[in-house]
Amino acid sequence: MKQTTFALKGTICYSQSQNQIGVYPDSYLVCENGLCAGIFSELPEAYHGIPVRDTEDSLIIPGLTDLHIHAPQYSFRSVGMDMELLQWLDNIAFPEEAKFSDLEYARKSYSIFVNDVKRSATTRLSAFGTLHVKATELLMDLMEETGLKAYIGKVNMDRNGPDILQEKSARDSALDTIAWIEEVQDKYKNVRPILTPRFTPSCTDELMKELGRIQKQYHLPVQSHLSENLSEISWVKELCPNTAFYGEAYDQFGLFGGEGCPTIMAHCVHCPDEELALIKKRGVYIAHCSQSNTNLASGIAPVRRYLEAGVKIGLGSDIAGGFSVSMLRVMADSIQTSKLYWRLKDNAAKPLTLEEVFYMATVGGGSFFGKVGSFEKGYEFDAVILSDRNLPYPQEFTPLQRLERLVYLSDDRNITGKYVAGTRIF
Repeated sequence: MKQTTFALKGTICYSQSQNQIGVYPDSYLVCENGLCAGIFSELPEAYHGIPVRDTEDSLIIPGLTDLHIHAPQYSFRSVGMDMELLQWLDNIAFPEEAKFSDLEYARKSYSIFVNDVKRSATTRLSAFGTLHVKATELLMDLMEETGLKAYIGKVNMDRNGPDILQEKSARDSALDTIAWIEEVQDKYKNVRPILTPRFTPSCTDELMKELGRIQKQYHLPVQSHLSENLSEISWVKELCPNTAFYGEAYDQFGLFGGEGCPTIMAHCVHCPDEELALIKKRGVYIAHCSQSNTNLASGIAPVRRYLEAGVKIGLGSDIAGGFSVSMLRVMADSIQTSKLYWRLKDNAAKPLTLEEVFYMATVGGGSFFGKVGSFEKGYEFDAVILSDRNLPYPQEFTPLQRLERLVYLSDDRNITGKYVAGTRIF
């Protein structure tokens, strides 16, 4: 038996469908060569003698995926939460991100970010850097050391930014992006590049054409923002009068999913029917960011509509529009905001359930990385151990009730172990 084979023992929970969480009390979850090999009430003879980490009665869940996070914004989260999106970008986010031209400052900020993400329940993430090549490479270096799996993007923006945070031209932005890709594409085991046009208002048509060509040449995935805020949507219509809806501003340049272009679009709070149809047709992933949608007064995304439409959807913390890196907190916020949508906007849109947000946080977002987010045989072994010992209770709770309490009540003390592709993080 290879040393890469081991087992975790505890109460194992994972999504068996969008509406069902399978629960296996007092069971063994076996990892073999970085992949899930099965769940057993007793270890089969073939696995006798393998190392076993007995978590006692802790819950063992798949690692959680954060589909949308801005790494340089982590150190100023919770600042400017009384502003709407565009005002917040101009007054808070852009000036702060400009500081990442200073590599020493970038190191201080990114070190805080990666250390906190490492301790969280997140095992996979897709993150924005800044437009600064060296700072983005530094972020990738630091993230690689954590053992987490991540897509990280050098941001592109050549218009409508302050002088201190805007690339000189589309050509300069494209050349910097190519140089960055050539430098990092084969450098890491855990970290991969992702094309990152900040959003349509920040990128000229010329730059988007260049990024479309780069995408086809290097076959990189894409991440950006879509239909987040009403003022933003109106602005995009002014900037792109040839398009019928926001998504077409990306699609016309080949940056909106489809064959060979895996794409994440964050927010999607105000998608018209035509846009949703294109999202589904192109296989675009929606990153639902409930926390920032409320903090920046963008609205409440109709997640029930997206689930019923069968689109691909996961969850995002959207630091620093969001204020918590905890994907468990993101799950709780997603349930709460869905209740407001049901009560205030559409009484036919049933609120999200624990099972549904758990699915989005695991398989829903994890599938962007491949066979990730489940304990089905053959999936990559991403696992988080959750302990509720610091949350005592006199009654009998079922495992799902314990999981629900941890979604709402947990902090770093409750995360007692984490594995990514079979590698123990702590």
